[in-house]
Amino acid sequence: MKEDMVNSPPHYQSDTGVECIDAIRAALGPEGFRAYLRGTSMKYLWREKWDVHEDAKKTAWYVNKLVEEYDNKNDVAQ
Repeated sequence: MKEDMVNSPPHYQSDTGVECIDAIRAALGPEGFRAYLRGTSMKYLWREKWDVHEDAKKTAWYVNKLVEEYDNKNDVAQ
């Protein structure tokens, strides 16, 4: 089975099964995590020249995660 390098890259999971994105969310808190998601999506747009298709999918993943954070949180203005 081919590894999913966009939704669940194996190099971003600990030996105990913790996803790096979940650890980042816990460490940064809601506002910091949303800023991280915005910045990371910008990074993948910027470097889109490497693997255009995969980088575009990664950009979409981070933007979608940002939208999820806004949809699921009550601590932000809607």
